[in-house]
Amino acid sequence: MRVLTAIIAIAVGILILLGYFFTQAEVVQAVLLDWAIILAGTATLIGIFNLITVHADKIRRREKDGVYSAILIIGLVGAFFFGIVLKPQSSFLQSVLLEGIIIPVEASLMGLLAVSLLYAAVRLMRRRADMMSIIFILTAALIFLGSVTLPFGEMPLIGTLIRPWVSQIWAVGGARGILIGVGLGALMTGLRVLFGIDRPYGGK
Repeated sequence: MRVLTAIIAIAVGILILLGYFFTQAEVVQAVLLDWAIILAGTATLIGIFNLITVHADKIRRREKDGVYSAILIIGLVGAFFFGIVLKPQSSFLQSVLLEGIIIPVEASLMGLLAVSLLYAAVRLMRRRADMMSIIFILTAALIFLGSVTLPFGEMPLIGTLIRPWVSQIWAVGGARGILIGVGLGALMTGLRVLFGIDRPYGGK
């Protein structure tokens, strides 16, 4: 059975890879990718059903945080119902769910993340005050001072010169380096699965 799963996985990987180089294999590649999308959608539905089951069990057992589970289930069912009835392109759905709930929540979480990172940087300075820690906290402070809205307007030089230089040159260069590393890692992982070295589908 393990040999069969390995053969199927390697064959599917080779067929999908050949679809990028030969036009004759594009039809088979499209079919296999459609099957993968269907399987991924089914797995997502199973995950959502499991999420509802776990939180419904918390509500049934009257746990301490059961009210948050109830809010989660109500929001999930409500978003699913309105999405089916009104369609995702509906202006009402866009303004209420997206602009009224999702975007403000995401902005609040990003604000909490920024404060948490700054607090972690201060604690890092207390434990290990080396050159890299100092550079990190100074860079973070410059980005924050150049990004926040102050009562007296933007800080001269920081908001107009230093912050764009740091965020658009240094940060973008670092992000591109990270993406290149992620791409190379994904390529090596795919090749290891394709050659049967790693078998995440169950074989050893």
